[in-house]
Amino acid sequence: MRATGAPRPGTIPAMPVLTPSNTVYTHPVAKVMISIPDKLLERLDLRAKQQGDTRSGLLQRLVEREVEAGDKSRREALNRIWDEVRIEVPADRPELLDVARVIREDRESH
Repeated sequence: MRATGAPRPGTIPAMPVLTPSNTVYTHPVAKVMISIPDKLLERLDLRAKQQGDTRSGLLQRLVEREVEAGDKSRREALNRIWDEVRIEVPADRPELLDVARVIREDRESH
């Protein structure tokens, strides 16, 4: 950068880098304040150290794993529901694919 503050012709401006504390991020990240009992924090720090990771890195992986497990659980529950309501349509009865007609006939039969 020149004394005027203008970049030199032909130079590429540096990519913005956020550096909160000692961690370098190349994209925006949120900082979150949470409360954890001291003993649990000690265990967390020990586990991170054993894995050669930071506290933040370990927490990110744990949260990601938990969120993925929840998503998987919901998908499995939805698949079970779909299996319960799924009907097989015989090839020789294509009229059963007309759902509106099937519902209408069912209503009229009561």
